[in-house]
Amino acid sequence: MIRIVDSKQVKNILSRNAARFEEAEGIVRPILEAVRTRGDAAVLEYARKFDKLDRSTVAVPRPELKAAEKKLTKAFRQAVTISSANIRAFAQLQLPVGKSKLVAPGLRLGQVVRPLDTVAAYIPSGRYPLPSTLLMTVIPAQVAGVPNICVASPRVVTEIYGTASLLGVKNVYQMGGAQAIAAFAYGTETVPKADRIVGPGNIYVAAAKKLLAGEVGIDFIAGPTEILMIANEGNPRWIAADMLAQAEHDTDASAVLLTTSKALALAVASEIEMQLTTLPTAETARIAIDNNSAIILVKSLDQAVEISNQFAPEHLSIPDASLVPAIRHAGSIFIGPNSPEAAGDYSSGPNHVLPTSGAARLRGGLSSADYVKIISTQQLSSAALKTLEPAITTLARAEGLEAHARSVEARFDLKKREK
Repeated sequence: MIRIVDSKQVKNILSRNAARFEEAEGIVRPILEAVRTRGDAAVLEYARKFDKLDRSTVAVPRPELKAAEKKLTKAFRQAVTISSANIRAFAQLQLPVGKSKLVAPGLRLGQVVRPLDTVAAYIPSGRYPLPSTLLMTVIPAQVAGVPNICVASPRVVTEIYGTASLLGVKNVYQMGGAQAIAAFAYGTETVPKADRIVGPGNIYVAAAKKLLAGEVGIDFIAGPTEILMIANEGNPRWIAADMLAQAEHDTDASAVLLTTSKALALAVASEIEMQLTTLPTAETARIAIDNNSAIILVKSLDQAVEISNQFAPEHLSIPDASLVPAIRHAGSIFIGPNSPEAAGDYSSGPNHVLPTSGAARLRGGLSSADYVKIISTQQLSSAALKTLEPAITTLARAEGLEAHARSVEARFDLKKREK
């Protein structure tokens, strides 16, 4: 049964287990090296061994994608259509825009926005195949204008292949694990080298991304999924359902409720037990609830918010918008009783690829901005450069960079000589 504790135990409850990266990295390193040195041969070898590949290439033929699309049910197609529209609209809202401004006489500054050339999306398809992650990773790339969008998924899943076809993704590869990350990081004869790799995965995928960061851009290194909920009142059935929705992901997942009400705490704990009796994923959820989850009694909502900011949760559920100004760290915020985390996982629009393990202190979730680069522009008139000459030359010489100073002075020395 879920623990009910007071706020004095919050540090013990909210301390995250360190990911077993050292062990995973030891397993992953030889795979990365094999792909780097042997290319397609290594990728095929691992795909046949781990991903049950039965064709001569990891590249999925387009007729196979089209065939999967035709097998999709009408209800699934409609779900993709509705969800895609919201995800696309939100990605458009997030996309940085080009702009320029005359900030001083003769000094125009600006930025241009350019998409990355090639991105790769990793789509899990193990115990829980995730076509929703395909929507979340591909659509922002399309909005950003990325010309070459690639998808890797280890298993043949009709909904994943069919969704890729619906979105017009042409480059799909049947490969998973560290070998998929390595293939996109290094490039092979079949798999293009990516500028950035995005999407969640198991600890071996995370370890590969960690080791290859710098060789290739990544979104972030994902740890176990988590939700933190704040409530001083509410429907116990709904709150319990939201906590179980997170717990069913993985035995390492965590679901935490911060509340001022002991009565609510007891009611939610009772509801969790009741709902577990009929939940098909109870075997997984039960372990996550018993081992990693808790209901914490706090003195006030202000204390709950401060605890939340210290934890920097992946998902944060709050009772109403009045708390938003006080939230400093969260991957995504779900406001009010009718905004369950599951809505964000599938259809409301904001991305469900989110920072875990406290990384929400540094950044928010995946966005269309992750698929572009912002290039600064600057255009100076002769008069504007002359105005800045003393500052430029003084700073340059303070740093010992004489040629920098002279490169500015030369423009005016020439004009003096011409006179």
